Amino acid sequence: MSVAAEAPLSVALIVPGPIDTVSGGYGYDRRILSGLAQAGHRVRVVNLAGRHPLPDDLAEAAAWQAMANLAPEEVAVIDGLCLPSFGKAAEAIQARPTVGLIHHPTPLEKGLSEAEAALLREREARLFPLLCRLVATSRATANRLAEMGVARDRIGVVEPGTDPAPRAAGSGGECCAILSIGACVPRKGHDLLLRALARLFDLDWHLTIVGSLTRDPVHAQGLAALAEELAIAQRVTFAGEIDEAALEEQWQRTDVFALATWFEGYGMAVAEALARGIPCAITAGGAVADLVPPDAGVVVPAGDWQALSRAMRRLIFDSDLRRRMSDAAFAAGERLPRWEEQAGRFAAELRLALSTR
Repeated sequence: MSVAAEAPLSVALIVPGPIDTVSGGYGYDRRILSGLAQAGHRVRVVNLAGRHPLPDDLAEAAAWQAMANLAPEEVAVIDGLCLPSFGKAAEAIQARPTVGLIHHPTPLEKGLSEAEAALLREREARLFPLLCRLVATSRATANRLAEMGVARDRIGVVEPGTDPAPRAAGSGGECCAILSIGACVPRKGHDLLLRALARLFDLDWHLTIVGSLTRDPVHAQGLAALAEELAIAQRVTFAGEIDEAALEEQWQRTDVFALATWFEGYGMAVAEALARGIPCAITAGGAVADLVPPDAGVVVPAGDWQALSRAMRRLIFDSDLRRRMSDAAFAAGERLPRWEEQAGRFAAELRLALSTR
């Protein structure tokens, strides 16, 4: 049965504002909302002010107000990044259909102190049972939630979709063009990737990192300093956030996609690379390793930059290997779900949540 065959849903997605923030999680939110709207559902976005995921007073006040302003017929969907802000709105969450959209548990963010991680664990442990359903963006995240005590029958999985994309042409030169996508924050592991590549000084490569330089400016400055220290600054471009047209240009001239992440709830950038037939070199942080077939790239344990360096050596050196992996990557990308299909699955999860109230 199609999504539009039943009575339309009314959905309020609550996110740490603004919704147009450039990241995989926000991209997921935007595409699911767009798919729901195209299927005839009524959707709106509530952008929460304040600091997230470690909430300040402004964030907690905004969360309480967001729940108070909901229309009676609306299903509230709270993005997990701002869920810890809803401690004072717990009663409102329990009183109405409320769904948690969990990209990954917030305590898994790198760079948190033990006290900060403990606070986030406590908030999530208190709020998860009050939600009528949790929707995870990967099976790995669903497994994490189950390990945290959430009953399996209360967890749904709706992975991101992937758009069909033109196959990447590659750089066409002797220098291997490597692309990494992710904000310059500790969890993305860009420092590990820099260390891995610095050992390959005898090979011809250039790395471009696309992602916010302002979300954690101290860490971003540290990455630039590390590139200088490792004597690879001339071989690394920190591109910051770029528009879709510029990003597609980057994709088209990329030979290898690399991501040294500590944890990903899914790994949308990896899926985008596969869709374009780009071999991948990644660390197995969270769900991301499940995306890459053995013949489409190399996967090493999270945090092991030395193993990543060894794995990338042959990939950079051997263009024939890259061509074979490109074929496997493109085939894997063809098998990924599409956004329209995933929006339908998300609507089904919301209907299931409503049926449990």
